[in-house]
Amino acid sequence: MSQPRIEHDMLGEISVPADAYYGAHTARALTNFPITRETLADRPHLVTALAAVKQAAAAANAEVGALDEARARAIAAACAEIRGGALHDHFVVDLIQGGAGTSTNMNANEVIANRALEMLGHRRGDYRFLHPLDHVNLGQSTNDVYPTAVKLALDEHLAELLTALAGLREAFGAKAAEFADVLKMGRTQLQDAVPMTLGQEFGAFAATLAEDEQRLAEARLLLHELNLGGTAIGTGLNARPGYRERAVAHLRVLTGIPTLVSAPDLIEATQDVGVFVQLSGVLKRVAVKLSKICNDLRLLSSGPRAGFGEITLPARQAGSSIMPGKVNPVICEAVNQIAFEIIGHDVTVTLAAEGGQLQLNAFEPVIARALTAGLDHLTAGIGVLTRHCVAGITAHRERLADLVAASTGLVTALSPVLGYETACAIALEAHHSGRPALDVVRERALLTEEQLRELTTPEALTGRRVA
Repeated sequence: MSQPRIEHDMLGEISVPADAYYGAHTARALTNFPITRETLADRPHLVTALAAVKQAAAAANAEVGALDEARARAIAAACAEIRGGALHDHFVVDLIQGGAGTSTNMNANEVIANRALEMLGHRRGDYRFLHPLDHVNLGQSTNDVYPTAVKLALDEHLAELLTALAGLREAFGAKAAEFADVLKMGRTQLQDAVPMTLGQEFGAFAATLAEDEQRLAEARLLLHELNLGGTAIGTGLNARPGYRERAVAHLRVLTGIPTLVSAPDLIEATQDVGVFVQLSGVLKRVAVKLSKICNDLRLLSSGPRAGFGEITLPARQAGSSIMPGKVNPVICEAVNQIAFEIIGHDVTVTLAAEGGQLQLNAFEPVIARALTAGLDHLTAGIGVLTRHCVAGITAHRERLADLVAASTGLVTALSPVLGYETACAIALEAHHSGRPALDVVRERALLTEEQLRELTTPEALTGRRVA
């Protein structure tokens, strides 16, 4: 193995592996923060976002005369490689770190600087020619680079989540159409309520996901207000005039996000993490509603003989090491657990946001970890739920029809004609005798067959035409 190179920072000299693109600050962070064993490389969207910020900064600095063209081109080329997927394994610092993300920013500065040095024909670590701080970090601070990169990374995660949600919504919509003619009993508080169709039930799942897509799209737009150019606390110290506007303009081009804008008050934008609290809340909303849908699917498929047994979920694995033939709703259970995780993450984000002090929130790394993990896991879980569960759901049509015929819930449809008291008496007699409620009505000669047919048509019972 090659001898390690010796680099230094303000604390002194430190050994760095000879083949590493990172440098002294990153090496020190590896010693300081062996916390989660999750590194920046585990969040590729964040790595590419950091590279985009640094590339935009280099271009802006060259345009305002702060950085020479040769160094700017080398930095931009190194960033382009990283955005294309190169060198991600050199982004090694832990996702949770002290310093408000300084270790993350330094890791990016050092990897970009050393790759740019190679492009200029120099050795890694020979910072006389191109320096991680003097050139790659020029006109910047961790305090504007890190939150900007986190917002860009979250935007990418949200794009993927929205695509996954749309796929799940479409799958539920397809099932709603497939089950449009399947009558069943609706339930409130787990008790028989009134008839509906299985299609209406699945259509409601699709509708609630459509609402969540809208809320996520709204939260996504809030991420597009950036504090880049504010440097340390939002005053723009050490950034050349015109740099901020040019840096954001270059980011629009590099990311393809035309709605990126500079915050109207950079001091407020640097200290405030409200956008992350907002996003976390919306993400929790999505997780809670999706978990409720999974609860419903588990209930509707329960049994299958001693439970509701109204639908069948695709069998994905043997359900027991002791009970032969048992199949569990494992896909739904996995999504439930992702939801529980996101709810916990929301508490983390809330506490981290509240813990900020004065001109900076030092706890943005744990916020970033919580949000990116939640988005990543939820996107994956939704994909699994769509492919391995919803797409293969089938209905037990005969059982559903039998349950409707036997349920006292049909009496509700007769109540406007018979009156509440009479309808209640019929329901109680049917319940205690075990006979269908309509048979009790016939026995008492309370309605004609024609009246019964009119009051109990699928259209009358469900509010819409059933084929």
